[in-house]
Amino acid sequence: MRASRYTNTRQKSCRQCYSAKARCDRVQGGCARCAQRGLVCAYPQANAKPSTLRSSLSMPSPASEISVVPSSSEITTESVVAAIASHRRTASPGASSASADEADLRRGLDFSSLKLTCPIDVERIQNRWLNPFIEQPDQTIKKYPPMIARFVFRILKSYAAMAARGQVELPFIHPTLMEVPGSHLATCMSLARVSDNPRPGSEAVAAAILQREMDAITVQDQDDADDLTALAAFQAYLIYILILFFRLKQGPSPFFRSAMTTLQGLACVSSRMGLVCAADATHTRPRWEEWIVAESKRRSLYVMYLLDNVLSDQENLPTYLGTELRGLPVPSSKALWQAPTRARWEKKYNVFLAEWSDSNLAIDELWPIPPQMDDAGIARRRRRVDHWLENLDEFGTMLLTVTGMTHGTL
Repeated sequence: MRASRYTNTRQKSCRQCYSAKARCDRVQGGCARCAQRGLVCAYPQANAKPSTLRSSLSMPSPASEISVVPSSSEITTESVVAAIASHRRTASPGASSASADEADLRRGLDFSSLKLTCPIDVERIQNRWLNPFIEQPDQTIKKYPPMIARFVFRILKSYAAMAARGQVELPFIHPTLMEVPGSHLATCMSLARVSDNPRPGSEAVAAAILQREMDAITVQDQDDADDLTALAAFQAYLIYILILFFRLKQGPSPFFRSAMTTLQGLACVSSRMGLVCAADATHTRPRWEEWIVAESKRRSLYVMYLLDNVLSDQENLPTYLGTELRGLPVPSSKALWQAPTRARWEKKYNVFLAEWSDSNLAIDELWPIPPQMDDAGIARRRRRVDHWLENLDEFGTMLLTVTGMTHGTL
C-alpha cells in the first residue's frame, strides 16, 4: 500500500527551533534564536514530504479568512506559523511596504544593557491569586459598576479580536516589539490568526494549538531570560488567554484560573527586571529602547489586572484594587507611544520632561482620593490629571474611564 502523502511534515526550521516549537528565521549558518542562546544550529535534510498542514489547515484565497478544521493531532506550531505568514504575504497588497516601514522603525535599536529599576514589590503580583484566601494589610475590595464591567469586557474582547485579525496594533504592545525574530510574541501574533473565524466545531482544535504554545512558554526557564525575552513571553501568554476566553469561548473553567496564576508568575519575572527607567530618578531622558520596554511592561500589567478582574467576576470571586502597583506611572502620551523614529521620540520626550518637572502622574492618582488629603492636594491632583488628559491615546482614555467611573473621580 502506498504511504499517505501526508505522513511526514516538511520541517523548514532548524532542529532547535522545531523542538522548542519556536519561530525560526531560517538563516543559513545559524538562525537568530540559536545565536542568541548559543545553541548549535542545524537544519534537516531537504527530502521531507509535504506538510501535514495541507490536510488540516485550509488556506483561503486573499479575500477570505484562515480556517481550521478538526484534525489537530498532526498540526504543529511551526507549520501553522509558516502557513499564516504565507497567507499574509499573498493576502495583503501592502505587506511589502509595511514590512519596509517596520524594518525602518527597528533599524538601529539595541535592547541589550537596559537600565531599568523596579519600585514595587513584584512578589505581590505573582501572589495576587491568593488575595481571596489570604488578606493583605492594604487589600481593598473594589466593585465595578455594571456598565463599567461590561465596558471592560468589551474592550478586552476587542483586543482579542485585534490580535486574531492581525490588522491593528495592540495598544499595549509597541510596534518595535511585534516582529522580533524568534520571540514568543512574534510566534503568538502569527498563531493568533487561527482564532479568526474558525469553522464551526473547530474551536477546540484552534484552542489546542494555542495551549500547546502556552505550554512551550512555561517549560522554559524565564528566570534566566533577558529582559526582552521575558517581556515577550509575558505578552504572548496574555494574548493567548485573551483569545481563548473571548474568541474561542473556552471559559470560564479551572484552566483559566491556572493560566492566570502562570501569567502572574511571568509578569512577576518580567517586572522584577524593571518597570521604570533608571533615568527617571534624575529626571533625564532614557534611551528609547529602555522607555519602550518599561512602557510596554506597565501597559501589559494594566491589561492583565483588568483581565483578572473579568475572570474573577465570572467566577463570583471578589476583585481587588491593585495596591501593589502604587507609584507606577500611568500610560504615556500618544505622541510618545506612536513616535515613528528615535529622533521624533527624543524631541517629544524633551517636551515631556519640561512639562512634568516634578514627577510623572502615578496610577494611584486615578484611584479614590484619600480622606486625609486637603483641598490643596485635591486641586493639585486634578490639575495633574487634567494635564495628562491633554495627549492621551485610546489606551489611556480607556484606563481613565474605568478608574474614574469605578472610583467616582471623574
